Amino acid sequence: MKEQGDVTVAELARKLDMAPVSVRHHLDVLQGENLISAPRVRRRGTVGRPLQVYALTEAANAHFPRNHQSLAMRMLDELKTLLPAEQLQGMLDRMADSEARQAPPVPDDASLEQRVALTVDFLNQRGYLARYERQGDAFILYTLNCPYSGVSDQHRELCSMDLRLISSLLGMPPSPVNRLAEGDCRCAYRVGGAPVDGVAASMPIAAASRPQRVAIPLHLDAAPA
Repeated sequence: MKEQGDVTVAELARKLDMAPVSVRHHLDVLQGENLISAPRVRRRGTVGRPLQVYALTEAANAHFPRNHQSLAMRMLDELKTLLPAEQLQGMLDRMADSEARQAPPVPDDASLEQRVALTVDFLNQRGYLARYERQGDAFILYTLNCPYSGVSDQHRELCSMDLRLISSLLGMPPSPVNRLAEGDCRCAYRVGGAPVDGVAASMPIAAASRPQRVAIPLHLDAAPA
């Protein structure tokens, strides 16, 4: 299918040296997994019965090699040679702001936990595998997956872009606690609450504010009412 675009059962059977009934079984499985499209009709002029043809879906393309990470790395390397640091960071800030505008509006009277929960919902839509837990009068927001893994290791500006995004979603700047890009098992941000051991909540990573690594309660439901 990748080579020809769309194919019939008979063409696949000949190519794979399989019985048509076996081919149909595999096609049914692939269609159930949204990897091939429902059969379309291919007409052969005015003679003969129309043929049913199958093609790969966009979801199937994810199973083929891609080079997005290398492309992103090279683009950021090139941008760093062309732009001063403040212009590059400004561009990433605008990207974060644009992404935050895609989130549903937060009610004016939303509590802090509601804002955290809505932020987690939006981040999960973007693949961050986000969670949160309450710690005293504050919340710890975790992201267990970095969508820029492999790139952010060498381009920490992407961590700043994420912080800008999360700040915009929350309506307040959280305090970074740990980061995947620095070898931690997850990124964590402290949201709200009194300063920890005299460290301002808006300051960057501080060892004194690191929560202990414990099992994370799965706050995955809709935002609290």
